[in-house]
Amino acid sequence: MNHPIINDLNSRYTAKKYDENKRISADDMEVIKEALRLSASSINSQPWKFIVLESDEAKQRFHNTFANKHQFNQQHAKEASHTLLLAYDPEFTKEKFAKRVDAEVSSGHLPAENYDNFMGAYAFAEMNTDEKGYNGHWTKAQVYLALGNVLHTLARLGISSTPMEGVDGDLIGELFAAELDGHVCEVALAMGYHKDGEDYNFGKPKARLAQNDVIAIL
Repeated sequence: MNHPIINDLNSRYTAKKYDENKRISADDMEVIKEALRLSASSINSQPWKFIVLESDEAKQRFHNTFANKHQFNQQHAKEASHTLLLAYDPEFTKEKFAKRVDAEVSSGHLPAENYDNFMGAYAFAEMNTDEKGYNGHWTKAQVYLALGNVLHTLARLGISSTPMEGVDGDLIGELFAAELDGHVCEVALAMGYHKDGEDYNFGKPKARLAQNDVIAIL
């Protein structure tokens, strides 16, 4: 199939080695950040925080979070042009949701007279909130919507990427506590340009199940 979207997805892969001398341009980073901001989420909750690591100091801090485990991903901390920490709010409250509804009104998307009705959508969050106020399993799921969105964005820009669940969320929480501001990071995304001749995953054909194995038409 020859279609721009399919071409993007066929070209996207998980980079295994980055060229530390190649950097994502400022213009492309603006596109990436705006794509993240525009990501979809249930009830437009946006229960997330995205931290972009581009300075040597930030990269060193991220490198340090691999002290105890997942060292196979540690190389990306310094070699990738940028790394994105995708963090979720483990206690997404009704008061926090109200800020999103305020944005619905101020943007012109929601008529002011419908404010109270839209606030009722918080019931979706309440159904996933325990007696202690924890709803991290629900808010973490929203983060993966943003991850999928930015993966396609990077493919369109011709930028390599490596999604990493192989990170130490506890150490990230300690070393980036100020920036996370109560959010939890358990997945990160390395971004940059692959190293010619050293990225063994580059240029290989896609290995996916057939449509009939994964899609049912009723």
